[in-house]
Amino acid sequence: MALPTRPLGSTGLNITKVGFGSWAIGGGGWSFGWGPQDDSDSLATMRHVLDSGINWIDTAAVYGLGHSEEVVGRLLRGLPKSRRPFVFTKCGLIWDGKNRMKEPARILKPESIRRECEASLLRLGLERIDLYQFHWPDDTGTPVEESWSEMDKLVKEGKVRAAGVSNFNVDLLERSEAIRHVDSLQPPFSLVNRLAAASEISWCHKHNSGVICYSPMQSGLLTDSFTAIRVTKLAEDDWRRRAPEFQEPNLSRNLALRDSLYPIAERHRTTVSSVAIAWTLCWPGVTGAIVGARTPAQVDSWIQAASLELTVADLQEIASAIKRTKAGAGPDLPREKFLNARQSR
Repeated sequence: MALPTRPLGSTGLNITKVGFGSWAIGGGGWSFGWGPQDDSDSLATMRHVLDSGINWIDTAAVYGLGHSEEVVGRLLRGLPKSRRPFVFTKCGLIWDGKNRMKEPARILKPESIRRECEASLLRLGLERIDLYQFHWPDDTGTPVEESWSEMDKLVKEGKVRAAGVSNFNVDLLERSEAIRHVDSLQPPFSLVNRLAAASEISWCHKHNSGVICYSPMQSGLLTDSFTAIRVTKLAEDDWRRRAPEFQEPNLSRNLALRDSLYPIAERHRTTVSSVAIAWTLCWPGVTGAIVGARTPAQVDSWIQAASLELTVADLQEIASAIKRTKAGAGPDLPREKFLNARQSR
């Protein structure tokens, strides 16, 4: 199955508008886990992802404390090179091997970055990572210039093809850009968390840096079947239990916003999940969206987002719902797209 692609900035990588996020397949038993996950289900899901036409997988060393990368590596080893997807991963979150539930430390020291890269290559069974990203800004006092210079070395050595960052603000993007071009940014971006549209996404658009947003369904809140009762049934080690958007009064506002998407989904004969993801893809500068799944059926529930084109009327309806429900924060309408549509009439 062929899905629409977009160029990831100036990297030369053409990626499908949706990619597979492997956070949940890291399993439970760590500070930001999603609860138990069977590896055979994960492998079946990723095979279905590839059969559905998606050509990239996003993972990270910290997901499951190495386990997500190991499972992705198992998938890759069973594929012919012609079917291998692009593999994106991240570094900079260092866990405590003696206490799996301790929150990982944010470390971007050059020597740590290099060690993590080597470990990820080994777990994934690769000679080169297609996109290597800093997961979060450093908390140790290491200047970003030193960290990004080490990333530049990894690219020049052939261990990394493209270099990106995640959760960086504009100041950090500017400082990194002065050392080496920032190939991509991975910000949180959804109908609920819209803050990146006000600054970072615009910066990337101007600098020809790709944007692959994460949590476009707000970690499951903006899906067709999520309910307030489900929050109480999440696994004890599921990080969402303590997340603010899953607590009142945010939870009710978010679900009310989700409910407002049903008429739009019905008009397009698709799912609410697909509408929520397609909304993020409407914003100028956004290349693709990372979407997680734990079963093949979950993939089928959002795969239509890759080809769904929301109309200006749809976007206005969603913006009105955002104002009415008071859910989340950030810009509510991709005005550049709206103005372009009006000018083309």
